[in-house]
Amino acid sequence: MNCVLSDVVTTKPNLIFILLMDIYPPIKFLPMKTILLIFITGILMINTTHAQDEIHRFTILHTNDEHSTLMPVPLVDYDPDKPNPTLGGFARLATKVKEIRAEKEADNEPVLLLSAGDIMGGSPFAWLILNEEAPEIKLMHHIGYDAMVIGNHEFDYGPDKLASYLALAGYPESQSKMNVISSNIDIPEGHALHQSELKRTFIFELENGLKVGVFGLLGKDAVDVAPLAEPITFNEQHESARTFIAELNEQGADVIVAITHSGVPEDIDLANDVPGIDLIVGGHDHVALDEPIIVNGTIIVQTGYYLRNLGRLEFEFDTASESLRLLNEDNGTPYLIPLDASVAEDDTTAAIIQDYALKLNSFITDLTNGRFTDIAEHIVFSDDELIHGPPHQETAVGNLATDAMRLITEKVTGERVDFAFQGNGVLRADVEPGTMDWSEEAVSFLDFTTIAGLGTGPDQKPGYPIVSVYLTGEEIHRVLEISALLSQYLGDTYFLQVSGLRFEVEPERSILFRIPFKGTPIPTYRAVFNTDLFKGSGIQNDEGPWQTLDNKDQTLYHIVTDYYVASFLPMIGELLPNLQLILKNKDGEPINHIDEAIVYREDEELKVWQTLTEYVSELPQIEGKPTIPDDYSKTGNRIILKKGFPLLVWPIAGVVLVSGLIVYGIRRWRKRK
Repeated sequence: MNCVLSDVVTTKPNLIFILLMDIYPPIKFLPMKTILLIFITGILMINTTHAQDEIHRFTILHTNDEHSTLMPVPLVDYDPDKPNPTLGGFARLATKVKEIRAEKEADNEPVLLLSAGDIMGGSPFAWLILNEEAPEIKLMHHIGYDAMVIGNHEFDYGPDKLASYLALAGYPESQSKMNVISSNIDIPEGHALHQSELKRTFIFELENGLKVGVFGLLGKDAVDVAPLAEPITFNEQHESARTFIAELNEQGADVIVAITHSGVPEDIDLANDVPGIDLIVGGHDHVALDEPIIVNGTIIVQTGYYLRNLGRLEFEFDTASESLRLLNEDNGTPYLIPLDASVAEDDTTAAIIQDYALKLNSFITDLTNGRFTDIAEHIVFSDDELIHGPPHQETAVGNLATDAMRLITEKVTGERVDFAFQGNGVLRADVEPGTMDWSEEAVSFLDFTTIAGLGTGPDQKPGYPIVSVYLTGEEIHRVLEISALLSQYLGDTYFLQVSGLRFEVEPERSILFRIPFKGTPIPTYRAVFNTDLFKGSGIQNDEGPWQTLDNKDQTLYHIVTDYYVASFLPMIGELLPNLQLILKNKDGEPINHIDEAIVYREDEELKVWQTLTEYVSELPQIEGKPTIPDDYSKTGNRIILKKGFPLLVWPIAGVVLVSGLIVYGIRRWRKRK
């Protein structure tokens, strides 16, 4: 273009003069140099304007797995007026979002705020949903989220309750405030969830003219851990993605964003298999990515969980080349912004949260008949932090929780409980003692009940109820084999913590091999051995006494677990008869329905979270404070992990050895010959 301009200026000045005079006759009175300067300046301005029209800048803010964490965690250390180590909270989020929007508005850059799902479930604030409240989504409206995808925990109370939750938040009309998107959902005809008018896709037409197309997926693993979603089902993720990418392209989307509740490994698979996605805003596996993962040009991000971070992505889109470029590193902008105490709270948002806290206090007072009245109440003390990880092994929180289930149920029923089982997927938090002057070594009601606050029972009150059944010693071994098998095949969610037992397990031995292409495992039923029954009373300890539990033992033992675990364990036997379990009552008679096995106290379901809070509040006191014993500061003596080789290695090794001997023999025979 510069070359053409030079030619015109140097060789055809008279032509320029004639053209300009035709457009604006008074120009004939100006000197030729001035006319040329005006012409060149005009051309440059036109060119600059054109270049600016081709480049569009915008920002995407994102969160995921908020899990009803309205206030910073751990709550015991929180003080809005003092420095403290807590993270998260919607009031801090509101402040930071306002700041970024104001900054970008000054530069005329649009901002979108997205959530990758699991907005509810975990914190007791989710219990307000069962009391006809919708705190999470109303706060998201208040802060100004533009879209969210449905996560698996949105089905914790069933799809009917999700439909009423959305109705409380004003849907379908509230789609104009925040789009609730679920592209691969399949809702049966006539179901109440249809009334919410969930979106399959949506195109945001930004102020600068850019079109950002969005679709949302619930991933394979998330579907597997959402059993209460029935009769809602979900279509295959990658095929759904292809369908809706094509639809968004037909509608003229410049940029395509997938909001997924799938986890990083599945997001990587999606990016590898399905072209055309510019950005995946992910959630589900609680991973905080300090910088994006880029696969085949697709950008993958995730912020962790519990609003510990706000994700920030700054983009530049070139309409001429149809290319998207991340600007964070150019601008020196971090991808994750910690929502710590350095971020002031938005006063209006904080006031809304305080109102919900008062409602939750009132609800808890009713649920516990006045035993607990305040979510910030210090209910137990501990010298040590107790962790609910790492995955696939015995944990400190698992030991505490299962002991509580065993001993409190024993107290309520008046009958000895031999074993307690609890799945890792239900245990959601660590025991985090306070570290500040006002909270040292204390654990609050809210922080502690977050450990096992999920779910509900037939009574539609917060928490999974305790289930009491009887199994034979042989079936106890099957339970342990199921834990080893499912945790290897489906993940840590299905790994069982135990009380009343100690045993050795080689997880690698649980699967002989996987069927090619399908990946279906062939179980060995030989991963567990050296199983002992704890015959003592109180906290399970190393001293015992112990009794060997034979894998053919037909004695009936009293078992407690929760409603969720008791629902899926017997289903395994339908697929694998060698792992069949028949839940029985104390007379050995089969239980027809799991509801028959729920433990009641004064006509109220006994909840898992109640066994935990009551157990720790009744622990021996030190200086007048109930204190968690040192027994729970160490692990490793209940579930003893052994490292070995998969069983298939031995027959393969045998075949290799025999083959080698045959080859050696043939060679010797040939030499002799």
